[in-house]
Amino acid sequence: MPSIADTLKGHDLGFLKIVAYAWGIELTAPDAATARAILEKKLADPVLLKDVIGLLPDDARDALNDLRENEGRMPWSLFTRRFGEVRAMGPARRDRERPDLKPVSPAEILWYRALIGRTFFNLPPEPQEYAYIPDEFLRYIEPLSVSGLSPLGRPASPTEVAHILLASDRIVDHACSLLALLRSSLPVPPFELKKWKIPLEVLHQFLVSAHLLDMHDMPVPEPTRAFLEASRGQALAQLARGWLSSQTFNELRLLPGLRCEGDWVNDPVQTRHTVLDLLSHIPQGQWWSLAAFIQSVHDRNPDFQRPAGDYDSWFICQVSSGNFLRGFGSWFEVDGALLRFLITGPMHWLGMVDLARDEPGGEVTAFRLTEWSPALWHGETPEKFPAEDAVPVITRAGKIRFPLFVSRSLRYQVARFCTWEPSEEDEYHYRITPDGLERARLQGLKTSQLIILLRKHCPDGIPPSIVQALEHWDQAGVQAKLEKVSLLTLQNSGIMDTLRRSRAGKYVISLLNPTTAIIRAGKEELVREVLIEQGYLSERKDGME
Repeated sequence: MPSIADTLKGHDLGFLKIVAYAWGIELTAPDAATARAILEKKLADPVLLKDVIGLLPDDARDALNDLRENEGRMPWSLFTRRFGEVRAMGPARRDRERPDLKPVSPAEILWYRALIGRTFFNLPPEPQEYAYIPDEFLRYIEPLSVSGLSPLGRPASPTEVAHILLASDRIVDHACSLLALLRSSLPVPPFELKKWKIPLEVLHQFLVSAHLLDMHDMPVPEPTRAFLEASRGQALAQLARGWLSSQTFNELRLLPGLRCEGDWVNDPVQTRHTVLDLLSHIPQGQWWSLAAFIQSVHDRNPDFQRPAGDYDSWFICQVSSGNFLRGFGSWFEVDGALLRFLITGPMHWLGMVDLARDEPGGEVTAFRLTEWSPALWHGETPEKFPAEDAVPVITRAGKIRFPLFVSRSLRYQVARFCTWEPSEEDEYHYRITPDGLERARLQGLKTSQLIILLRKHCPDGIPPSIVQALEHWDQAGVQAKLEKVSLLTLQNSGIMDTLRRSRAGKYVISLLNPTTAIIRAGKEELVREVLIEQGYLSERKDGME
């Protein structure tokens, strides 16, 4: 910290006399230089310092202690938001109004006693102006609590923990699904996205941060193979490491309901690590109030993501209203929302925090750190994960069921040959279809590879009919086709001849007999129009509208 001499430097004689008066020091120096030399010695007296601090009002002592608990310094913008302004005054106005006798804030009380100073520190994330306690004072001011150990917020009430949502490692399964879909150039089925409970854009960012996708959003073969073959704990740790160090995974720009505009930049890595540091002081396993934590960050560390406390240069629009959220007054809509998203989103999806609500379907009201969180925060592999030793089941109808803990590598490979179908919460369903087999063929995969995979990993074997069907498809392609059609029955063959010569004739797929034909599905109304144009009324039966 700067010294008393640094703090007094640059101040005029009038200011130095105000400081001397507050300390009870008689000062008759003829100029500022002489006065500074006298005060430097006098103010370094620990006994006199104790007396001056003892006479401070409670709010000024709180401000001084807050600085002490923050290693003796705090960004000036944060300090003055919390403890009031120090009014800017020239010497004449100051000597006339005497703000030291009529202070408007705790900050002003400390300022005119030289108990604090103001200077720029070149500290991460960037240089900015700080309030500080001079070094000689800092060593004698006893902190009211041990620095950094007091968690922000409070324990959750029983009401806030009424409905619990435990963290899990399911993100590694969802990552496997998305990798398989991307590799097959398939869109994400709505039923699959609903199961994930993670926005597609966010899950995609997890894969990018873990270095599993190339610039074309295709899985990188070797890293993808290693990820899918790793244990569940190792895979989860890889996703966590990627997230912790990723500059491209920008939670602020992923916040629902907000739109970031302009070319300004923020530092998501620094923000992430600052938030993790704030959370690390919460006792592990203790349910903690989310609202109280956010409120406490607002009160004590609001600039956790803002360089130099800048609340005006980031252009963030609230989508619902079209208003730009600027200034400290929008803190809860932006910075508070980011805290909520970090805890209830990425940290929960990565298995770091459990969540709770006060009512089913309501907002998250509480959280607690899981036993996995200490390891994951350091990019290490946590313990206690189930083995992926379950086995798939294949039916004679060509449907393949994958229980949750089947090898992710196996599911990734088999899924590329199949059509995806709606499944249960803890089970994946696929079906062997010509479309899936053709898609795999176009990507260089062979049907024989699918047969080998299924034989190796299905202990109950593959139904012979499935093997036969795959081999037949490999040799001759589709050997049976099902499609929806409509059956047209006419009174005599003359009407049929007339219809086949009309503009609707191309929709007559085939004749079953002179008065009965198969009509292409979806063209029924056109056929009826042509018939009535030719003088024949028709009716629809069997549930047709």
